[in-house]
Amino acid sequence: MLINEPNVLVQLAVEAAEGKKALDITVLNIGEVSVVADFFIICSSRSTVHARAIADAIEENLQQHGADQPRREGFKTAQWVLLDFGSVVIHIFQEEQRHFYNLEHLWGDAQVVKTSASM
Repeated sequence: MLINEPNVLVQLAVEAAEGKKALDITVLNIGEVSVVADFFIICSSRSTVHARAIADAIEENLQQHGADQPRREGFKTAQWVLLDFGSVVIHIFQEEQRHFYNLEHLWGDAQVVKTSASM
């Protein structure tokens, strides 16, 4: 498995998020509409503790498979945790912040991707 492949990063991250019961996981292929990254993964958590657990699980799973340490933002308050793995950026929101920032609408031109973990 080539961990540097964005599709593999997405699959591993989604699996880890699902394992921690992340809510409403959405994968957007933003590579066609932006140079920021290839994919955004957006999910929700029930609490700050839950958000941190999801972030830790994703980070641990990807690193176990050889991914580099991500840039990490928002972990302290855990209202919006961002894990930046370069080609894949993961957003873990509290519900209120997710609705407020509405990244799915902001990146509405991006294709929603189905992953085998979420099928």
